[in-house]
Amino acid sequence: MQKKTALITGITGQDGSYLTEQLLEKGYTVHGMIRRSSSFNTGRIEHLFRNPEVYGERLFLHYGDLTDSSNLNRLLEKIGPDEIYNLGAQSHVRSPSKFPNTPAK
Repeated sequence: MQKKTALITGITGQDGSYLTEQLLEKGYTVHGMIRRSSSFNTGRIEHLFRNPEVYGERLFLHYGDLTDSSNLNRLLEKIGPDEIYNLGAQSHVRSPSKFPNTPAK
């Protein structure tokens, strides 16, 4: 049986990190999309990120932005996931009032 591959947006969030652990336990290869920011926010998956038997072998992180469709398309073509979990969310509290249509793009 071939191993399944999953892509998770929002992998560093509460739900994304929990799902990552569950899928890795089931034998999946997991690719996660993380937002470029000034802080490398991998606290919830730090134990996986620091484990050389997991990171780079069964867990891969990719920088990306949910509003960048060309980057998303490239990532989907490169990974070819069997399953996609879109758990990414807007993280700036003030942004919705300044740019109300941003999450809907």
